Amino acid sequence: MNTLLFLLLTLLIYMVTKRIYRRFPRVYLSPLLITPLILVILLLTIHVPYTAYNQGGQWLSRLLQPATIAFAIPLYKNIQTLKKHAVEIVSSVLFGSIVAVTSSALLAKLLHLDSGLMSSIIPRSITTPIAMNVSQAIGGVPTVTAVFVIMTGLIGTIVGPFIVKWLRIDGEIARGILFGTAAHGTGTSKAFELSSLTGTISSISMILAALFTLAATPVLMMVMLP
Repeated sequence: MNTLLFLLLTLLIYMVTKRIYRRFPRVYLSPLLITPLILVILLLTIHVPYTAYNQGGQWLSRLLQPATIAFAIPLYKNIQTLKKHAVEIVSSVLFGSIVAVTSSALLAKLLHLDSGLMSSIIPRSITTPIAMNVSQAIGGVPTVTAVFVIMTGLIGTIVGPFIVKWLRIDGEIARGILFGTAAHGTGTSKAFELSSLTGTISSISMILAALFTLAATPVLMMVMLP
């Protein structure tokens, strides 16, 4: 009973916050930001542990992988544009991924975090399912990684539009790379609000960032933790 209740509750809160966001499209009213806050406050208020809530919430998490596959549709529709700008996309995402992984490791080192926490933070800039697998492979804690991934996505979604406006980034390709590389799935959701092509570029940037991070992280860990 609780499983179904928490699942329906999460969906209801998300639907309500999404309707509010459509009416008042402000970054701070994003359902990706408001829904988790409401759930956290609610669970703390009624003293429900996360494990109990996750009996229903886990079914939403399992939809992440098929939802990611759905990105193939806009990719197919814009295949010619992707081919035309392949070099720019790949090189930009590669550079962004290296910066994300390296900056995370250096920050962890600067704060004197232990190796387990460092390993949990490093893959924070890629989509959750892959980030958790990378974290586990290099000795991190997947659940901690998931928290940092969500925080990175939310911050990227909030800050991204201001950076786009401040730097006057008008190109759809550049915007898509920015959101997909820096804020993975959450950023891609925001990118699709700007345009279909921006969302498509963000989708492929997110996938490339995951692949590059997957390849670079073990090497970085050997360097940082000899």
